[in-house]
Amino acid sequence: MGFLAIVNAYTMRVSLSVAITEMVAPSNSTESIDPNACPVQDDSNSTSTVTDPDRLYDWDETTQGLILSSFYWGYAITHLPGGILAEKFGGKYTLGLGILSTAVFTLITPWVIHASDGNWVILVVLRVIEGLGEGTTYPALNALLAKWVPLDERAKMGTLVYAGGQIGTIVSNLISGSLIHATQDWASVFYLFGGLGLLWVIIWFLICYSDPQSHPFIKEEELKYLQTELTRVTNDKKTIPWKVILTSVPVWALVAAQVGHDWGFYTMVTDLPKYMKDVLKFKVNENGIWSSLPYAVMWIVSMLSGWLCDWLIKKKYCSLTFARKFFTAVASLGPAVFIIIASFVGCDRMLAVYMFTIAMGFMGTFYCGMKVNALDLSPNFAGTLMAITNGIGAIAGIITPYLTGALTGEHTLEQWRSVLWISFSIFVVTSIIYTIWGTGEEQWWNDPEGRKQQKAENGETNKEEK
Repeated sequence: MGFLAIVNAYTMRVSLSVAITEMVAPSNSTESIDPNACPVQDDSNSTSTVTDPDRLYDWDETTQGLILSSFYWGYAITHLPGGILAEKFGGKYTLGLGILSTAVFTLITPWVIHASDGNWVILVVLRVIEGLGEGTTYPALNALLAKWVPLDERAKMGTLVYAGGQIGTIVSNLISGSLIHATQDWASVFYLFGGLGLLWVIIWFLICYSDPQSHPFIKEEELKYLQTELTRVTNDKKTIPWKVILTSVPVWALVAAQVGHDWGFYTMVTDLPKYMKDVLKFKVNENGIWSSLPYAVMWIVSMLSGWLCDWLIKKKYCSLTFARKFFTAVASLGPAVFIIIASFVGCDRMLAVYMFTIAMGFMGTFYCGMKVNALDLSPNFAGTLMAITNGIGAIAGIITPYLTGALTGEHTLEQWRSVLWISFSIFVVTSIIYTIWGTGEEQWWNDPEGRKQQKAENGETNKEEK
């Protein structure tokens, strides 16, 4: 159900990325001639499917960038409250209510657009509110994983849950393109994915619980096993050690890795469909198919690497810290190289798709690398750590769509190439930071008693020094 939560969250989040390519009226402005422009593949001069002028809106590239980024304005805000609430009251309701609000606002998106006659400011407000609901998703899930998943299963179980992002992106891209092509109406995707989100919420509240102790149907042996395995996780009320968390070098290294990943990932999630249409000249049904392929490969790699990571650690072939750093580096440097190659293959459309696919495949090792690292550093405050890292990382989701829209106003390959070079630089820099300062070791402040002991030892040391 955690996996399906992420799937639903991403289908509702990403559906606009494909839909917006069919919501915008063709530009009447005279654009500069792009010497690298690729030809449309058939006799038609247009790649558009929706032709009803009442369903098309005059949004320029910068406006589209604002619309696509606005979701992340709200998304970043509710991470920290979501993490705190999940740790205090349990992840069940924090997660469920967040997905519920996102589903409701996804369902009413077409109505709001039509009622406002395509007023992009109102759509931006709606997307901000939608992001507010979804911002609790990752912190709540991290708090749930800390209560339910043993140490030697964290990589594969965490990867399974968080890789729902790839499946959600695949489903959204694949179905959105085909559905818009079949119905010739972009509104259909919002009705479908909003409805599926509501269905998930109903099932979630019926069968899922925040921790093993509150589950009415758990077997006694399973409860004892989890209590034994998760001895470092307490259900007692905890005071969050803000000062030590916010001054922790490993935490900020984790933030850097998250920002690097999110910058590249959000650039692909929100803007790859536009690149496919603007540069490679794919029609919407083709766009949905080929935009989804990279995420299918990313999901396969993420599942295999999660299993491999746990196996290497369990067999003691490498330390936990080395495993986290190695898989994070692969997830940064691989995509950095191949997205640049993709921009230099000219109009060989399929070769460009393959390069983007390889790039996203490498990114699949991110989940068993730094994504589960918050559970290593502090299982008791995993929700708070996820809120901090994912919340700051979400700022990349605010910047990248707007920056891409501002830099690609004329839809030329050279402009898109500059966008990908920026992603390359951020991938490399953040990977270096995490490789130097990241760690997989549990931090002393995870255990409240450990904090007291640490303070006592520091006090004794200071007395001796005096």
